[in-house]
Amino acid sequence: MSETIESQSEIFERVQIGREKVERELSKAIVGQKDVTKQLLVALMAGGHCMITGAPGLAKTLLVKSISQIFQLNFQRIQFTPDLMPADITGTEILIDSDEGRKLTFVPGPIFTNLLLADEINRTPPKTQSALLEAMQEHQVTAAGARHTLEEPFFVLATQNPVEMEGTYPLPEAQLDRFIFNVLIDYLPEEDEIEVVRLTTSQASEKIEPVFSAEDVIAIQSLVREVPVSDDVIQYAVQLVAATRPGTKDSPEFINKYVNWGAGTRAAQALILAGKALSLWEGKPYVSKEEIKSLAKPVLRHRILLNYRAEAEAVNVEKIIEQLIQDD
Repeated sequence: MSETIESQSEIFERVQIGREKVERELSKAIVGQKDVTKQLLVALMAGGHCMITGAPGLAKTLLVKSISQIFQLNFQRIQFTPDLMPADITGTEILIDSDEGRKLTFVPGPIFTNLLLADEINRTPPKTQSALLEAMQEHQVTAAGARHTLEEPFFVLATQNPVEMEGTYPLPEAQLDRFIFNVLIDYLPEEDEIEVVRLTTSQASEKIEPVFSAEDVIAIQSLVREVPVSDDVIQYAVQLVAATRPGTKDSPEFINKYVNWGAGTRAAQALILAGKALSLWEGKPYVSKEEIKSLAKPVLRHRILLNYRAEAEAVNVEKIIEQLIQDD
């Protein structure tokens, strides 16, 4: 038991020391976007998959690749296109010649990695999008009746363009719910955009140096689950999620008015697990309501389905979540 406590203490210290190094290394490639990078790192520590939503040209791909270098994770990128097939993601069986004659051999696809960047995932039809579901939930792939286990740690970081852009397919609700966060990347302030243009049109940028290893990530994920959280905070997370569901006895009037479908239990689990990861990252000894509130938008924004009345009255998910937190 003492060895376990000592090990956890060492991991905690390494996280605190490594935090500043990680932020410094990321700043070599990414200008601004502090909230975005923090949310991605929290998702990584929590062991959750993450959706990144933003218009093209906002360095989504560069950000994910930089994170893989900092944590020394095997990295694969799939460019999702309308003609992409499920086997292009998971792998397929091919017929090869051997000493024993011809036989079918499974050739792993790009999903067999630590960090998979599903770039512009909503550019491909739902059938291909759903090829990720088993891997995201079970960390395995089934091909021709055989199960193939994915290497740990395993993350899917998927980027998508706003659904209103031409040639996109909205993701199925079942798949959206598998993402712990939906992180929004917006355009940079003018001074940051000037800095981006200056850096990218001059000499090559500094090389990103690794800070943690894949084994460190697994250890951090284990430690995250040991971060204490009180029953009051768990109850708050559950009540916050329950309040998003219209037609229940405790749902606010504005929820009944504008929401067609609310978040499920997986959202409350995500709030608590991400709250633990955020507390660990910031060096706090336990999870408070403040961590839950700060994570409400990335956890809930892709799990709340608004109705036509909300669209007609220009009410978006961000406003709904803000009002939920304020009414607390």
